[in-house]
Amino acid sequence: METHVEQTAQPVRAFGRRRKAMAVIAGGLVLGVGAAITLAAWNDSEFATGSFGSGAFDLQGSTDGTVFSSSPTAPGKTLTFVVEPDTLSPGDVVAVPFAVQLSATSTYAADLTIAAASADAIAADLTYDLVDTGTFVAGCDETTAGTTLVNDAATTASGPTALPSFTAAETPLNLCFIVTAGPDIAQSLTGSVTWEFVGTSTDPLP
Repeated sequence: METHVEQTAQPVRAFGRRRKAMAVIAGGLVLGVGAAITLAAWNDSEFATGSFGSGAFDLQGSTDGTVFSSSPTAPGKTLTFVVEPDTLSPGDVVAVPFAVQLSATSTYAADLTIAAASADAIAADLTYDLVDTGTFVAGCDETTAGTTLVNDAATTASGPTALPSFTAAETPLNLCFIVTAGPDIAQSLTGSVTWEFVGTSTDPLP
């Protein structure tokens, strides 16, 4: 009886080992199929590119209403007054035209201000008015018609004072500077006054 049991037990153990081996092989086959699917996955890309550039913004001035150019640093353009400004006496008035505009290459509208400054002693006895004359008036004076933008302002240091805004390129603002000598101006003084126009860009031009 004991011998018979041992003979029947051996095949059972061998059959169990074969089932395990087949399970391992089957598992390996499953893993192999999974790896093949991963390698066959599709890839796709989508790209987008933006191009950029900065706008242009440039103020130009003119002493004759025709030829405009940029003078971004002091002293800038020389104003040649109609009446000789070098022999002023109390109450004298001198005037000069000037025009300012946005250059043709400007791509933005602009707000505009003006400020006066001088460190010379004579400026303490000088004041100025600024008149919008509409069109350029070559021989403007204190009687020239227009809209007063600045009235009786100091030339030592005044401003910034707001001026009409620019909403188009090459559309000049035509002005007349009117300078008046005060009642206490001293003799034999000399000096200069610098006016600065400052443009601040706003909306893109159409």
